[in-house]
Amino acid sequence: MPPTFNLIVILGPTACGKTRLAAALAYHLKTHIISADSRQVYKRMNIGTGKDYEDYTINNQTIPYHLIDILAPGERYNLHEFMRDFYAIFMQLQEQDLTPILCGGTGLYIDSVLRNLNYAAVPNNQDLRKSISHLTHPELLVYFNQMPKTDYTIKADLSTQKRTIRAIEINHYLQDHILENSTSPEIKPLIIGLDVSKEIRRQRITQRLQHRLKNGLIEEVEQLLSEGVSHEQLQYYGLEYKFVSQFLLGLMSYEALEELLNNAIQQFAKRQMTYFRKMEKDGQIIYWVDATVGIDEQLKQVIALLNGNN
Repeated sequence: MPPTFNLIVILGPTACGKTRLAAALAYHLKTHIISADSRQVYKRMNIGTGKDYEDYTINNQTIPYHLIDILAPGERYNLHEFMRDFYAIFMQLQEQDLTPILCGGTGLYIDSVLRNLNYAAVPNNQDLRKSISHLTHPELLVYFNQMPKTDYTIKADLSTQKRTIRAIEINHYLQDHILENSTSPEIKPLIIGLDVSKEIRRQRITQRLQHRLKNGLIEEVEQLLSEGVSHEQLQYYGLEYKFVSQFLLGLMSYEALEELLNNAIQQFAKRQMTYFRKMEKDGQIIYWVDATVGIDEQLKQVIALLNGNN
């Protein structure tokens, strides 16, 4: 039986239908959704981040959501800012006697608020950064993987060169320091995971990418460039924005774009699941729901878990 909870978490790999389930549950409970997606915070970056606005409308009622479309393209958002914003919204909703739903696939964001850890508190190490600044991204990955393991190792975001440098910095710090818990409200979560087989997950990712490429993804990136967002900034946002940027720079063909980006998203989804399984090993209880059953059945299973709490 699930423990008493003050936060519902819905997590899972990309393309599994998290938002649709979260919205259906929020409609049923008359509550709000807090996004745990590191890129959906940016305005006008809609297709590449998969905001799926239509999923937030149920029976002509728009489900209230938070931490989506809060920053302009080109800005940066980090773990520390997410935790600050999450806790502020969480406490506001608690004061309204609402149990919010935290929904997303950015495992580090979710794990950090659940465990009350703040890796963003690790200070910059300019000497270390200088010593590895000449390394390429693949070389940085090798460097990171050869470092002594810490609790952070499996949680690290290694998707870009800059993020890998930061991961090395954090891992290096944790060799000799203990990261203290932050003084934030206690989170008692009920965690729902959407599970899908590797084969179906691959199919969904491929189909979704093909649909996005044919329905405005490239044009979205072109619009961002016309607004003054640089190719360097697009590289920072990774995945869709990184590869489409390279395509528009003439560094790859359309066929290569589709193949390489599809492979990158598949690897990203695999890393997401690895992260969630590691959360379980660290003590988080995740109640897995089959993502391939209909939304009504998913909702029924989740509501049964909620009722088991009474």
